[in-house]
Amino acid sequence: MRGMFKVVAVATMLTAGAGFAQDKAETLADIRQELTVLYVELQKLKRELSTTGATGSLTGGSILDRVAAIESELQRLTGKTEQLEFRVSAIVKDGTSRVSDLEFRLVELEGGDVSALGETPTLGGDVADSSGPAVPVSQPAATDAPQLAMGEQADFDAARAAFEAGDHQGAAAKYAAFNDTYPGSPMAASAHLGRGQALEAAGDLTGAARAYLDAFSTEPNGRSAPEALYHLGNGLGRLGQTSEACVTLAEVGVRFPGGSAETKAREAMARLGCS
Repeated sequence: MRGMFKVVAVATMLTAGAGFAQDKAETLADIRQELTVLYVELQKLKRELSTTGATGSLTGGSILDRVAAIESELQRLTGKTEQLEFRVSAIVKDGTSRVSDLEFRLVELEGGDVSALGETPTLGGDVADSSGPAVPVSQPAATDAPQLAMGEQADFDAARAAFEAGDHQGAAAKYAAFNDTYPGSPMAASAHLGRGQALEAAGDLTGAARAYLDAFSTEPNGRSAPEALYHLGNGLGRLGQTSEACVTLAEVGVRFPGGSAETKAREAMARLGCS
């Protein structure tokens, strides 16, 4: 992490200090410059949490293997993010302490009242206390009505209306456009599910199966997950992949017992002759 090494280098300069044999004006200028450098480097450090765009490989294996790989990758990325947050929090806390010391030195050199110094603001804003284990970033409280972007509900309703009107290709395109326009939407999984149903109605069974997998992968424990997993298994059966279909349909009852999706999955398994 280049930012951390730069901060350490700045800290080394600070501990060396300026000799009182130097000219007073020059010493003040040096300290002010050190303060500026430290603020800039810590701001750069915040950008270490930005994505690099690299992703792991999730291809190959059965559908359930890919789902398990996705869940494993999410856990890995969550752990890595928490480690980075812990490291940044520790460095920011140390940097804030050093800035406080610099402010004290400045006031003392300029003949000010050091007793009037207040608490130094945390660099980059408030961060979690680094004395304990890293704490995941808190999520907004769940509500029955999630916050939606302007036009988001209207676009989703337009896609659903197209499907109900029998325009299956148009509905599939609208659902795809919805997820492109509103990435990370709370209705993303429902949009993938709707797109799968539209593609299936249009006769594109392969595209439908991929959409159902996207729906399940987006929210493996969400409200759309049982239907998405059922439709995925049923679609695999229609594509002739009976073994994969039976395994996927059986998983519906394991993950989501007692619901309507499990009932439909059992009926599909009976039709396919699953053992």
